[in-house]
Amino acid sequence: MSDTSKIIEQTQCWVQQLIVKYNICPFARREVERKSICYIVAEQIKPQAVLQQLLDEAEHLDTTPETETTLLILPSGFEGFYDFLNLVDIADALFIDEGYEGVYQLAHFHPDYCFDGEPQEDPANYTNRAPYPTLHLLREASIEQALEDYDDPESIPERNIEFARRKGTEFLNQS
Repeated sequence: MSDTSKIIEQTQCWVQQLIVKYNICPFARREVERKSICYIVAEQIKPQAVLQQLLDEAEHLDTTPETETTLLILPSGFEGFYDFLNLVDIADALFIDEGYEGVYQLAHFHPDYCFDGEPQEDPANYTNRAPYPTLHLLREASIEQALEDYDDPESIPERNIEFARRKGTEFLNQS
């Protein structure tokens, strides 16, 4: 099995064994079952090359309606959480410049994710931790549709934080 295959497999396992299994994202199960998630491993480590690949993935979503969402996995070059957050800020601005604001939303995950103002060891951080730094492209129209069909979507983050804190760090490290 190639490194790329292992990275994708680990990410898929994280999606299935944490995100779907514990309903961290109540909309993920449907897409996993439909096999409409595209997992891409970034080969490049330079920010400009990664940003170009992110734009390429947005263009792919533009032309491939059967792909609902893309996870762009960054196994190298963005191990530092703050370097990764800088990339996220630039990516958000790039999406605005390229006319993707309102078309795609960019979510992000990192192995060392830490919510602003929270201690690193807070289990709540695990709701945004992934095996590798990851940029997640979501279709805005699909998010809006899913939220219309979901009672009290504003409660999702609070519910996830409560779940993570109740289960604790040891449990989440094993998930």
